[in-house]
Amino acid sequence: MTDPRLNSLAGKRGLVIGIANDLSIAAGCARAFADAGAALAVTHLDDRALPHVRPVAEALGARILMPCDLRIEGQLEAVFDRVAAEWGGLDFVLHSVAFAPRADLHGRVVDCSAPGFGLAMDVSCHSFLRCAKLAEPLMAQGGCLLTVSFQGADRVVEHYNLMGPVKAALESAVRYAAAELGPKGIRAHALSPGPMKTRAASGIDRFDALLDAAAARAPLHHLVEPEDVGALACFLVSDMARRITGTVIPIDGGQHLMG
Repeated sequence: MTDPRLNSLAGKRGLVIGIANDLSIAAGCARAFADAGAALAVTHLDDRALPHVRPVAEALGARILMPCDLRIEGQLEAVFDRVAAEWGGLDFVLHSVAFAPRADLHGRVVDCSAPGFGLAMDVSCHSFLRCAKLAEPLMAQGGCLLTVSFQGADRVVEHYNLMGPVKAALESAVRYAAAELGPKGIRAHALSPGPMKTRAASGIDRFDALLDAAAARAPLHHLVEPEDVGALACFLVSDMARRITGTVIPIDGGQHLMG
């Protein structure tokens, strides 16, 4: 019989980066972590985002709430410094951040600017590696790193544009992080949800049409919700998944099966 304690996050400490509001993927994951007993630290982008994130953090009982704009030097490091000072260690990190300049996101990939491509890669991909490096010394007993991808990483999704190559790089970064940090007991995964109504997705051109097509095409004929992603995230950071690493897991009602 499986020990139920293996699926509990009681006693674990996690950092959630990327909550935009209560409907975001990061918020759904954070609720699952908190419900399983984890202590949480969360970030908000800036002062404009704080009114949308603070109620979520309070509902979660988050012990730390800090600004973290990945474009501003030192803010990510300050978050990890605070975690180290208050907790002395960390068990998991969820990185749920993506950004591309609107002009580059809405145009053809072959037309994207070098600065726009670089910024999208820095904020959406390299920041995950920065998190991994900063988390490593705090995960002396092992831990888990999660990030969020999309099926546009390995196939062309209409209107996803520049974020496709960026997410492909992110998935590769996850595999290399898993290989390099595995000897220290640190695992890494990419969650790959199907299309869902989030603030971040609203920036993608004609996204409503993509949502309708996804629901019609998926074998389960349902769009996924942040809580569906949270359920998987909770499992992956639990001790039940202690021998699993380096995966990209779709949560899309089976849409990835369809040709």
